[in-house]
Amino acid sequence: MTRGAADRVPPQPPMSPLRPGWEHLLSSSGPFASRIAGFAPRCQQLEMAQAVARALDDYGVLVCEAGTGTGKTLAYLCPILMSGRKAIVSTGTKNLQEQLYRRDLPLVRDALGLVVSTALLKGRANYLCQQRLSASEQQPSLDPVDQAQVAAVRAWEGRTRTGDTSECTEIPEKSPVWARVTSTVDNCLGTDCPHYSECYVLKARRAAIEADVLVVNHHLFFADLALREEGFGELLPGSHAVVFDEAHQIPDIATRFFGVSVSSGQLRELARDALVAYRAEADDCASLESRAMALERAAAQLGADLKGSGHRIAWPELANSLHVERAVTELEASLAELSEALEPLAARGKALENCSRRCLDFSTRVAQLRGPATADSVQWVEVHGKGFVWHESPLEIAGVLSARIAAERRAWIFTSATLAVNECLDHFTARVGLTGHESRVWGSPFDYSHQSLCYLPSHLPDPRDPGYTNAVVGAVLPVLEASAGRAFFLFTSYAALERARRRLEALADYPLFVQGQAPRDALLRSFRETPRAVLLGTNSFWEGVDVRGDALSCVIIEKLPFASPDEPVLQARSSALRASGEDPFIQFQLPQAVLALKQGVGRLIRDQGDVGVLVLCDPRLSTRPYGKVFLRSLPPMPVTRALDDVREFFAADPRDA
Repeated sequence: MTRGAADRVPPQPPMSPLRPGWEHLLSSSGPFASRIAGFAPRCQQLEMAQAVARALDDYGVLVCEAGTGTGKTLAYLCPILMSGRKAIVSTGTKNLQEQLYRRDLPLVRDALGLVVSTALLKGRANYLCQQRLSASEQQPSLDPVDQAQVAAVRAWEGRTRTGDTSECTEIPEKSPVWARVTSTVDNCLGTDCPHYSECYVLKARRAAIEADVLVVNHHLFFADLALREEGFGELLPGSHAVVFDEAHQIPDIATRFFGVSVSSGQLRELARDALVAYRAEADDCASLESRAMALERAAAQLGADLKGSGHRIAWPELANSLHVERAVTELEASLAELSEALEPLAARGKALENCSRRCLDFSTRVAQLRGPATADSVQWVEVHGKGFVWHESPLEIAGVLSARIAAERRAWIFTSATLAVNECLDHFTARVGLTGHESRVWGSPFDYSHQSLCYLPSHLPDPRDPGYTNAVVGAVLPVLEASAGRAFFLFTSYAALERARRRLEALADYPLFVQGQAPRDALLRSFRETPRAVLLGTNSFWEGVDVRGDALSCVIIEKLPFASPDEPVLQARSSALRASGEDPFIQFQLPQAVLALKQGVGRLIRDQGDVGVLVLCDPRLSTRPYGKVFLRSLPPMPVTRALDDVREFFAADPRDA
């Protein structure tokens, strides 16, 4: 932190009290009624707006669950814009971030007739770096595909005003070229960059400082809170209010930013940047080239030795492996040797100086990750297709967050459609360390008793049974027949998804769209446009997906979304809870699963006119006492075990009831 916490809050303008009768704004005769198709007054929306206004007045903390259809975006934007106070709105996803900035904020601002400046700020990896683009153009080792894409980026650079890479549709989002032409906190040259005055990141931050309302995402907010990126000062300006939309994601995102990590991608990038610096600033030092290449090989070897160990695994389980131990020793040695080569060359140029600093930093991180973990942290490795990320994560972030909230005099608003378990917010507030706050839970304004039906299939085996997935497919085939497809089939693992896909391809005649076949947005677009379609998805389709109307009339959930018991952070948290005399299942695993289920269920009814059937296949809802906790946490929909009720529901349009 470069300044005192109190200095980060901008001068407070005179409070513009919400004028008497301001509730008219959210009424059927208010300005939004003519601007939003299907707008209808909602008492939940009005009550939430009033609670946000109180928090703004008192610099208070508000935690609220607002069910699907509440219209929580209007409920917090109206009082914020009318208050005249500077605010930061943080979202969990880029999609919502873009929607807020490009659609919702202009709509509210224009409807209220206010002059309010707004800005959108993303992490630096989302903006083109002119310095790294120039360096990439000078690399002779690029293959023809990468060369063509770099040329396309250069052509786009001549047209863009913002440098936001999402504008460049010619290059696939996952192309490795983006890592070459964008910067990170590690490789940014800061004020020493020859393109500093025209830096797109700097321009975006200047706009953010000047804005009345700034839209960011949780990753950027906690990067600012935890890291205070070197060379960039504080990422975010001061504000009078912070709104966390999709607040249910905060505990897990914050955990990552308050830990230590190093990835194979970072190591590979350091090696490649050292090679570029060698060619530009130190081509007389052949040892630098060989040592940079040795680091890249060492990172690749560790990644290869970690393959097959599991997607996420605790470090102590890997540390005793001879192959992994040897690979880590080689990685440490290659970092040390590269650092030794870089240190005397650092004065020759900023690129070499930057590489030298990063090399020392990674050496320190690897030494910490390899050493013993503290009592309140866990060391673990995440293995993915392109390499690995090695973490040391805190078990809890409540203390850090509560201290930050107490230190900064702001209004803090946490909202989501899924924060409560059994109508209680204690699980969420304990995880983020909140005290002295106002808690509210507003149910959805939708009429679930007429718009929906919850079906619990009978006679399914235990989810641990090897034939469970096939039995689930057999149970839902008649449901798909009744619904004429038009379904999301949600899974808790890729393995189960694949088994179901093979079974459905053999037994059913529906257009199948499967996660991984195409980008998520493309899959959703195809699903919406294809009659009788069935979409199979895992984690990323459980939340943040909005399909309204007849295209989606059935959501099928294969299994209750309990986290894998061998997930290392969960194991460590469970051990800590047991050591303190608490039950980790009741205190942590069950509430987390309830919130995840609520996210999946929330895909079904997205609009006042939507109707549909929710199919919950897991027999534990009936056979285990905790099943009642899940069912009580769902919207108030009728529950049936009779397939005929499902057929009757689809045969008769409930909207006519």
